[in-house]
Amino acid sequence: MAAVQRPASSSDSDERKRKRMLSNRESARRSRIRKQKQLEDLVNEVSALQKDNGQLSEKINFATQRYAEMECANNVLRAQAMELTERLRSLNSVLHIVEEVSGYAVDIPEIPDPLMKPWQIPCPVQPIMALADMFEC
Repeated sequence: MAAVQRPASSSDSDERKRKRMLSNRESARRSRIRKQKQLEDLVNEVSALQKDNGQLSEKINFATQRYAEMECANNVLRAQAMELTERLRSLNSVLHIVEEVSGYAVDIPEIPDPLMKPWQIPCPVQPIMALADMFEC
């Protein structure tokens, strides 16, 4: 016995259309929810990146300020080193004169050039004391 196919009734067709319409609405609702979640995630990411950017800007500003302070302190120290070198040269010239006039041999130390090899400058026995206000520019 062969199965008899009956023609699709309009109520079956209407039922399929209704189910398809409900399925499409549900799919659209899920799609809107996904898009809303993606938007929220992106907004949160933007907020986190802006916070990180602000923190990095603060660190850069602090480092720039410290660099300027250190540059100022280095300039003061360079000027002091040049002044002390000139004073030493002056004292050495006095020692040369004393040596020539008195006839005594005087041990005159060689003056290192602090700008040529600053890492090889001999360290003094006594530490150099600096005042806090000396580094203000």
